[in-house]
Amino acid sequence: MTLINSNSTVLEIGDPLQHFTLPAVDGLTIDTKMIKDPILVVIFTCNHCPYAQAYEDRLIQMAEHFDPEGAQFVLVNSNDDTHYPEDSFTEMEVRYKDKAYPFPYCRDESQEVAKSFGALCTPHCFVFDRLRVLRYKGRIDDNWEHPDNVKHRNLWDAIDALTEGKDPPLWEVNAIGCSIKWKE
Repeated sequence: MTLINSNSTVLEIGDPLQHFTLPAVDGLTIDTKMIKDPILVVIFTCNHCPYAQAYEDRLIQMAEHFDPEGAQFVLVNSNDDTHYPEDSFTEMEVRYKDKAYPFPYCRDESQEVAKSFGALCTPHCFVFDRLRVLRYKGRIDDNWEHPDNVKHRNLWDAIDALTEGKDPPLWEVNAIGCSIKWKE
C-alpha cells in the first residue's frame, strides 16, 4: 500500500468536467452528459483499499442525505485488477450488493478516466456544479480511521454549500488514501 497525501494537478478548480461513459455494476452504462442533477460528485475508489473501505458508510450517508438536494454520486474504480483481483468487475458487483450502494459503481478498465481527472488515490473526490465546473477536489474528511473524531467534513461542506448556491468553504484539500494501482 502506497499512501498518497496530495492532490491532482490535471484538473484545476474552475475546469470543466471530463465527460465519460463507463459500465456500472448494476448493468447500466453511466454517461456523465446524461446526468441532470445540479451537483455531480465523482469519487475514485476501489474494493481493497482500507481508506476506501473506511469511507464507504460515510459516502452512503452523504449520498442519501444529498439526493433530495440534487447531488448525484458516481463511484469509479480504475485499479488494475490483474494484480488486484479484489478490484475486478465481478468483485465490484459483490461489494455493490453487500453494501447496498445508493449510487453507480463504475469500472474504468482502460484507466483513461482516472488519468483525465488526474486521480491519484482511493478515495479521491471531484465535485462539479450545475455547469459541470470543478468546484472541489480532494479528501472526504480529516479522519479516515475514526468517524466520531472528524472535525472537518470537507466533501460534505463543499456539497452542502453548492446545494445552497454558495461557494465551498475550501476548494481543495489533499486527498489521502492508497495510490491508484496503474497497469504496467
